Amino acid sequence: MNVGFISLGCSKNLVDTEIAIGIFKNKKYNIVNNPNNADIIVINTCGFIESAKEEAINTIIEMAEYKKKKCKYLIVMGCLVERYKKELEKSLPEVDLFIKFSEYNQFEDKIDKLIKNINEKDVKDFNCIENYINKTITTGNKTAYLRIAEGCSNRCTYCAIPYIRGPLVSRRFEDIIEEVNNLAKNGYEEIIVIAQDTTKYGIDLYGKSKLAELLQEISNVNGIKWIRFLYAYPETITDELINIVKENDKICKYFDIPLQHISNSVLKRMNRNSNEEGIKKLIKKIRKEIPDIILRTSLIVGFPGETEEDFIKLYNFVKETKFDKLGVFMYSKEDGTPAEKMLNQIHGNTKKSRYNKIMKLQQKISEENLKQKIEKQYEVLIEGKTLDNKYLIGRTQMDVPEMDGVIYIKNSNNKKLLNKFIKCKIIDVKDYDLIGEIV
Repeated sequence: MNVGFISLGCSKNLVDTEIAIGIFKNKKYNIVNNPNNADIIVINTCGFIESAKEEAINTIIEMAEYKKKKCKYLIVMGCLVERYKKELEKSLPEVDLFIKFSEYNQFEDKIDKLIKNINEKDVKDFNCIENYINKTITTGNKTAYLRIAEGCSNRCTYCAIPYIRGPLVSRRFEDIIEEVNNLAKNGYEEIIVIAQDTTKYGIDLYGKSKLAELLQEISNVNGIKWIRFLYAYPETITDELINIVKENDKICKYFDIPLQHISNSVLKRMNRNSNEEGIKKLIKKIRKEIPDIILRTSLIVGFPGETEEDFIKLYNFVKETKFDKLGVFMYSKEDGTPAEKMLNQIHGNTKKSRYNKIMKLQQKISEENLKQKIEKQYEVLIEGKTLDNKYLIGRTQMDVPEMDGVIYIKNSNNKKLLNKFIKCKIIDVKDYDLIGEIV
């Protein structure tokens, strides 16, 4: 039978999709990209914020139409199911099977029971090391996401992740390195280390953060060229971590630090463990130690009780700090979170206005930052080309796939450069992207 997959949400969710694809392939199913050819369609959903829920529901309804054609089974898994399984079962009878995140240890069992009408008793845990090694990478031939922990124990008042995915559960150090070795053997050269909070990796297993040690060990694996890690919470970025990013040539000079806000009163209501003084001190330290560092952050505007004064403080902070990359979210009420019941909820128009102001400011900052790259040379991983074949499309160490910009390189010699690392010189800037030429 042919199986088609749709993966929604974050890169951490994508790893679950890759594991699920690997399980189906191991059971001799054929994986297809076109839903018209699929006997089984599997949708991995996100339930993080309201817009993600809407996208998931719309995708399920759209894919249900294929049951009028070739598709025999529609399976829905992921975070949305974890939160709303009973409601979904009532409202979407077209779906043959809903699998909650907490039921992933029964994943194979449930699939076999549905499709083959058998109930295997010897089922491997969904997240066992064998499944990680057998997962099917969906991010090209050179780049792979490496999930080092599941869940989160931070309990930010706006976030539903701990209720969906549970508390922080780190993977064993040895299992992670085994997976990296396997990825390197299969030709993957860029490893993107992810977790909800990477800087707390190992605290639950080893009593302390082991992220710096893990990054060092990954860099020792032959064949690995670029290593980056995402979602480093400011209060747990140590001098040891800063130093290893500074000293290790394989680790991208890139920090993704989700700050969410700069006003102490807002941070306190968010139940964040950081504060304005500590955040500014950390940024100054990182830039002093690693002058060519790329800094990315994410912010929330319109959090309950955010005053005009709080917003102006945030705006001025962005203006002064000049982040290389910045994402902004308008606060979204999430079921069961403390912030949902907070007083002084902000009107939608005010949220939108504040969002637009920050994004307009950041666009100017980004252009200024990128213009400073002109005439400089960078190593670039080529990942595709434009439809007219005039430009190659690639990324430098400065850019995370699907999240940051790209670099367009004049394709003058028509050599086979896909999945190759090349040197290029920056010659121009276009919006959030760069234009370059091969050196």
